[in-house]
Amino acid sequence: MFFAKELKHTINLHPSYFGPQTDVYLRNKLHSDVEGTCSGRLGYIIAVLGILEIGKGTIQPGTGMAEFIVQYRAIVYRPFKGETVDGVVGNVNKMGFFAEVGPLTVFVSSHLIPPDMKFDPNASPPCFVNSEEQISIERNAKIRLKIVGTRVDATEIFAIGTIREDYLGLIQA
Repeated sequence: MFFAKELKHTINLHPSYFGPQTDVYLRNKLHSDVEGTCSGRLGYIIAVLGILEIGKGTIQPGTGMAEFIVQYRAIVYRPFKGETVDGVVGNVNKMGFFAEVGPLTVFVSSHLIPPDMKFDPNASPPCFVNSEEQISIERNAKIRLKIVGTRVDATEIFAIGTIREDYLGLIQA
C-alpha cells in the first residue's frame, strides 16, 4: 500500500559545495540519496514529493563539512499481509516462483499454487502448467497474488504470496 509520509534525512556537505548553488545541490542530493531505498520500518521510498524545510547547516568540528537536516514529504510503499497485488514473474523453479511487485520481490511456493498446476522442467522456459495445459506460469507472465506474510529487515522487506484462492493467478492479457 502507498502512503505519503513526512520524513527527515541528514546530508553532510563538503565545503567545496558551499556557495550560491548549495540549495540546488542539497535538493539533488536528497533525491539521489533516498529515492529507491528501503527502510524496513517505513518501506520503500518511491519518490520525493517535496521539500518542507532545509535546516541551517552546522559545521562539523575537524572536518569542515556542514550537516543539514532536510525535512521532506515522500511516497512510501509498504506491503501488508492480506494485500492483493499484481506483479511480473521473474524466476521459476520446482520450489515455486518469484514475482516482482514494483520494488518488492514476492516468493510463491509450490505449496501455495493450485494443486492442478504442476512444474514442467522440460518446457522451455521452465513453467507451471495446469492439467489441460491452457494456463502456463512462466517468466515475464503477469500474475495476481495475495501476500500471506512479510518479514522486515533493517534495509529490506521479504514477502511470501499465494495464488491458491479465487480470482488469483495468471492475468490474461
